[in-house]
Amino acid sequence: MVQRVATVAFEGVEARPVDVQVQVAPGLPAFNLVGLADKAVTEAKERVRAALIASGLALPAKRITVNLAPADLPKEGSHYDLPIALGLMAAIGALPADALDGFTVIGELALDGRIAAVAGVLPAAIGANARGHGLICPAACGAEAAWASPDMPVLAPSSLMQLANHFAGRQALARPDPRLAPDGAALPDLADVKGQESARRALEIAAAGGHNLLFVGPPGAGKSMLAQRLPSILPPLSPAELLEVSMVASVAGALQGGALTSRRPFRAPHHSASMAAMVGGGMRARPGEVSLAHNGVLFLDELPEFQPAVLDSLRQPLETGEAVIARANHRITYPARFQLVAAMNPCRCGQAGQPGHSCRRGPRCAADYQARLSGPFLDRIDLHLEVPAVSAADLVRPAPAESSREVAARVAQAREIQRERFAAFGRPDLSINAQAGGPLLEDIATPDEAGAALLADAARVMRLSARGFHRVLRVARTLADLAGAESVGRAHLAEALAYRSSEDRLASAA
Repeated sequence: MVQRVATVAFEGVEARPVDVQVQVAPGLPAFNLVGLADKAVTEAKERVRAALIASGLALPAKRITVNLAPADLPKEGSHYDLPIALGLMAAIGALPADALDGFTVIGELALDGRIAAVAGVLPAAIGANARGHGLICPAACGAEAAWASPDMPVLAPSSLMQLANHFAGRQALARPDPRLAPDGAALPDLADVKGQESARRALEIAAAGGHNLLFVGPPGAGKSMLAQRLPSILPPLSPAELLEVSMVASVAGALQGGALTSRRPFRAPHHSASMAAMVGGGMRARPGEVSLAHNGVLFLDELPEFQPAVLDSLRQPLETGEAVIARANHRITYPARFQLVAAMNPCRCGQAGQPGHSCRRGPRCAADYQARLSGPFLDRIDLHLEVPAVSAADLVRPAPAESSREVAARVAQAREIQRERFAAFGRPDLSINAQAGGPLLEDIATPDEAGAALLADAARVMRLSARGFHRVLRVARTLADLAGAESVGRAHLAEALAYRSSEDRLASAA
C-alpha cells in the first residue's frame, strides 16, 4: 500500500503541488528517495530516521521507497522532511491512514523530533487554500500561514509527538492567529534635513509618482541622508501589496517570527554585491535585492562603484517589474517592481565642479568615473538632480518646519488622484504614474498647446529617446497631480525637463 502526503515545490513565489508517495514493502532493509531531489532533500532520510527514533518510533526492517511526484520537477530545500516523516508514520500505523487527507504539509525536522521553521510557508499556505487544503507547518511559522485565509485549517505543531497526540485526540492544537510586526523605531524624518530644498522637492516628486531618482553631489552633501528619508513620505502598503511583499520575504526566509510588516521595503546593498545577489540566482535561484525591494525602494549608494554588468542587469527589471532567472532545467520569475534611488559623487575625488577645487587629473577624473554608467541605464532614471554641498549658514539655521508627515499627506493625495484616474480609464491594476505607458500615458498626460510646443523643441534640442520622452511626460503628470491641475501645462513640463537636463550634463561629462 502506498501512503500519500501533499506538499509543495517552489518556483519563484509560486507553490507547485507535489505528491509524496511512501511505500513500505517486504525486502532487504533500505531507504530510497527518488524524484529529482537535491542534496538537502536526500539528506532528509537521516533527519527523518533520527526524529522518528527520538519520538519513540523505529523504522521497520523493510524496503522503504519515497517518491516525490512529479518526478521531473526539481525538488529543493529541507521542507520535505515533515511530509516524508508523516507519510512513514501513516504507513506503519502510527497515524490514522486518513489523518492527512485534505492537508498540505511543510516543515523541517530536527534530530530530536522538533519541527523547525522553513522558508516559503506563506506561498505554500496560499497554494494549499487554493486547492481546498489545510496546512500543517512548524509552530514558528503558524502566524504566517494564518494570513492565507481565516477559514483554512492550520496546524502548527512544535514536534512530531505533539502532532501525533493531536490526531490521536490526546491534545488539541489551536489555530494560530495572524500577526503584524510592530513598527519599531520611527523612520528618519525630513525635518532633520537642513537646506537642500531642491532635493526635498525631488524626493516628494519621486514619492508621489514612483519615479526613479539619482542624486549627484560632493561627499557630505546629504545624498544618503535624503534617500534614507524617502520611506517616511511613502504611503503604507495596501493589502494586495502587503501580500506580494510578504510572499517574496517568505520565500527568502526573511519573515521574523511569521509576522508580516506594513512598512515598504528599503534595501541598500553594498556596492560589492554580485549580479546573483542583485537580481537573484545561485544554486537555488533565491530572490535578489531587486525582488526583496518589491513595492519599496532600492537604494544604490556610490553608484559608479557597482560593477557595470551588475548595474546593466537592472535594466530589464526596471522596465518589466520582474526578475527572470533562467537555468538549464527551469525558469523562475520573481516580482521586482521597485523604485530606484541612487547617489554618486561627480568624480572619484568627489569635488569636481566645486568652487576652489582643482583636480590633478583634470576633467578626465570625472569622465572616467562617470563612464562606468551606461547610457541605457541612465535613460531609465526619471529625475537627475545635482546636490550642492551644504553651507555653514544652512547648518546653523533652524530646521525646516515641514516634516515628513506633511509631505506624506501631499504624496498620498497625489497618489489617490492617480489611482482614481487609472480606475476611470479601466486600469485598476495601476496605481502610480511611473507604471503608465503606451497609449494610456498619452491619454492621461496630453500637454496643452504651449506645453506641447515646449516638449517638441526640448525633445529635438536634448535628443530625447522615446523612453526619455515618455519619462518626461510621466514626471510632468506627477507634477500636475501635486499641483492639483487637471491637465499637463508648460510649467510642469519645464520642471520635468529640468530634471532630464542634469542627465545630459552627466552624459556629456562622461
